[in-house]
Amino acid sequence: MGKRRQSRELVIQFLYLIEMNEGEVQDQLKLFWESHPTAEDVQSFTEEILKDTFDHKEAIDARLEKYSDNWTLSRMAVIDRNLLRMAASEILYSTTVPPKVAIDEAVEIAKRFGSEDSPNFINGILDRILKELNSDISQASLNQ
Repeated sequence: MGKRRQSRELVIQFLYLIEMNEGEVQDQLKLFWESHPTAEDVQSFTEEILKDTFDHKEAIDARLEKYSDNWTLSRMAVIDRNLLRMAASEILYSTTVPPKVAIDEAVEIAKRFGSEDSPNFINGILDRILKELNSDISQASLNQ
């Protein structure tokens, strides 16, 4: 398994943990690293994704709600919801991860951790976010 895939799987595990447990994120993260020792570069990339995800959670959740027809975030499976948050964070805020890679990674992780329907569900919503982003970029280019 590649280091970035490992980081993304750790992100999903941490996001799941934080939803199931009360407490401060930083305290939970410290305990998480104590129980999941890993290479420094893996931990660094994991924390980069987590920071973007938590820093932009409201905006990410608003986009997810917008594109998840007939689904509220609270009705989604915890794994699906957090895979969507992670990948949307990478699509919207990462300068080092191509959006298509973020989508592919989320779909692959969904195959491992989600339900049978998770990969298609996640791919559909993330694809809609990417199309909107590309449309926004095209519009901005035209307006310059």
